[in-house]
Amino acid sequence: MNTETLIKDWIAVGNSYDTEKYLEFYIKDAILDDPSVGRKFVGHEGIKDYFVNYFIGYKTQTEFRKLDAKENSAYLEVEFTGDFPEGKIGGSFDFIFKNGKIEFVKADLIH
Repeated sequence: MNTETLIKDWIAVGNSYDTEKYLEFYIKDAILDDPSVGRKFVGHEGIKDYFVNYFIGYKTQTEFRKLDAKENSAYLEVEFTGDFPEGKIGGSFDFIFKNGKIEFVKADLIH
C-alpha cells in the first residue's frame, strides 16, 4: 500500500463528492472520530452521514498540506475551504489502516 497515493486519492474523491467511492476507502466497521463536531461516526452509514453533512453540505474542499506516513498509520495536515463560517481553516487527520483501507481516523480542526 502506498500511503501517500491512498491519501491523495481519498482527498480527490472527497473533493468530487462521490459518496460511494469515498466509502470504499474505509473498512465496513471503520470509525471516524471528529471532536470538533462532538461525535464518532461508526461504519459506512455513520461515515456517510458525516461526509454528506460536513463535506457535501458545506461544499468543503480539502487541500493537501503535509503527510507523515508510517507502515499502518499516517498524520495528514490539510486546509479546508467551504461554505462554513470561517471560510478557510486548517485541519488534520490521524489515520490507522487495515488491509489497505482506513480502519480509524480522528479528524481535527486547526485554528
